[in-house]
Amino acid sequence: MREAILVCWPLLLGIGLMMLGNGLQGSLLGVRASLEGFPTAITGIVMSGYYVGFLIGSVVTPKILMNVGHVRVFAALASLASTAALIHAVLPDPYVWGVFRIVTGFCFAGLYIVSESWLNDTATNETRGGILSVYMMVTFGGIAGGQFLLTLSDPGGFELFIIVSVLVSLALVPTALTASPMPSMEEPEKLSLRELFKISPLGVVGMAVVGTIQGGFFSMAAVYGGMIGLSLIQISSFIGLSVVGGALMQYPIGFISDKVDRRKVIVITAILTTVASILVYQSESIENKLWFMGAATLFGGFCMPLYSLFIAHTNDYLKPGQMVAASSGLILVNGVGAVLGPIVVAALMSVFGSTAFFLCMAVASLGIAGFTMFRMTIREAIPVEDQIDFVAMPVRSGYVAVNMNPESEEYDEEEEPQAEEFKPQDLYHVSKAFMSLMEDNDQDDEDEDGLMDDGPTLWNRNG
Repeated sequence: MREAILVCWPLLLGIGLMMLGNGLQGSLLGVRASLEGFPTAITGIVMSGYYVGFLIGSVVTPKILMNVGHVRVFAALASLASTAALIHAVLPDPYVWGVFRIVTGFCFAGLYIVSESWLNDTATNETRGGILSVYMMVTFGGIAGGQFLLTLSDPGGFELFIIVSVLVSLALVPTALTASPMPSMEEPEKLSLRELFKISPLGVVGMAVVGTIQGGFFSMAAVYGGMIGLSLIQISSFIGLSVVGGALMQYPIGFISDKVDRRKVIVITAILTTVASILVYQSESIENKLWFMGAATLFGGFCMPLYSLFIAHTNDYLKPGQMVAASSGLILVNGVGAVLGPIVVAALMSVFGSTAFFLCMAVASLGIAGFTMFRMTIREAIPVEDQIDFVAMPVRSGYVAVNMNPESEEYDEEEEPQAEEFKPQDLYHVSKAFMSLMEDNDQDDEDEDGLMDDGPTLWNRNG
């Protein structure tokens, strides 16, 4: 394991620098938008552009990689992301920012895919799990650390945007100079959304709602902090501690989910997210902000692991060879939720004020708990021994990170799913399947249809 880390440390260093810049930029734009007088609803639309770009980049980048190569793609995307960061400072206009948030999201999706595929190619079956754990820690650490860079200068000036640009540009240096051979790149297999929904309705719905919660939080947290009168250091601490809480709770929650019906862990975690959201809301007016920061840490600790839990739950119903294929669909629905999150949260905040921010989180997480309990009345739990091991996944990771899960390597090539193009009308089929599911809960029919087996734990496979 030590030798594997020594081989891929330049890649991990580049990822760390990239995440520092990305973490700083997200919060900086929220603060700067308030200083520029952007309406809250407009800020939400602008910030959602990042996730629009991320979705596009997740689809387009693999095709570019197969034609151009990893080093050139990484260099081009890092340069473009670095330039986009500076343009935000030069042209503080919501229309301009909206366009360049899409550009930034596109670039970071590509940078994730390049970095993850390189790490995956470097790893062996024996070291893959350990490298994924280190990757997760570097990712969470970079995002959290980026928040505390917010206090280095006045967010109303140019300096912080320059720091973002420098960090993203520096990420190119260790990656370009790495001695690791350039990996081959294959376009991922796909399952249609309709088939994925049949395999795990809870996984699909859960990933969409988690995307809404986490997209809304990361996009609007800095705006919310300004609305309740937090200082700059308090805003950075609030967001940073939420991320730290999420990183710390990944493994304890994952460990428990491997020992019991994973859906029970999802229900409890979602309810605790609701409770933590209410605690943050109640403590925002307390003069001693230690209570507020503690509640925010709890919120992140329970909210962030939901992403990995739903991936694990979905994978519990997949063959190992289907995991990477299913991950494309899961990332799609999660990304759609992340696009809607900032728009919905910002719209409600513009009407009801800061009160709406954590109340939105509470209602959405309570909805997750309710839908999970509903699914538990329809499907029996799979035996715990049949669940795959939980693997902590960084939020907004690409489909390649799923391929780093050792479980995804253990399959017979004959069982590999046929690639299937995603078509826009598949969204119609998903909604139709969902309505059909709500109307017909005949257990016997589900047992006959192998695709509809939610089994003992809807949450335990990485997808």
